[in-house]
Amino acid sequence: MAGANSGTRRQKPNILITGTPGTGKSTTASALAEATSFKHICVGDLVKDKNLHDGWDDQFESHVINEDLVVDELEDVMEGGGNIVDYHGCDFFPERWFDLVVVLQTENSILYDRLTRRGYSGTKLSNNIECEIFQVMLEEASDSYEEEIVTAMQSDTIEDIDDNVASLTEWIQSWRP
Repeated sequence: MAGANSGTRRQKPNILITGTPGTGKSTTASALAEATSFKHICVGDLVKDKNLHDGWDDQFESHVINEDLVVDELEDVMEGGGNIVDYHGCDFFPERWFDLVVVLQTENSILYDRLTRRGYSGTKLSNNIECEIFQVMLEEASDSYEEEIVTAMQSDTIEDIDDNVASLTEWIQSWRP
């Protein structure tokens, strides 16, 4: 797992954990934040709590995120380092913010079960499963960030999550500004 610190003056790295909904982003980010004392920023919660959206999308049953407002809200926080950002999109965040971009991936039948347990159905369910099948999040991350800072991690089981957290914790401990 490589990591580039492209001239930043941060004393701690920032990590983006992304992936299709249901891949374990929040679970992984929370566990990693606990293991490292880094700040976990769940962008979905931030959008709701601070009204950083342009309304509600009935078809997808979610807020329409205002990316500019999110970036403005996080700019100062990200400058300090020590953040784990958790969101299912990644192409609107400034490249300079992240030292590592983790794309969590989950086997399709496991993801289907997770999403249906969350109440996903219809278009919302099928679109998210298709995103995982076609590795849309990995492609988005690869298109948005330097190749050497993007890594994919399997997230099918609790053991996978534990292994990912251990590996990421080790990466953080070895990171140098």
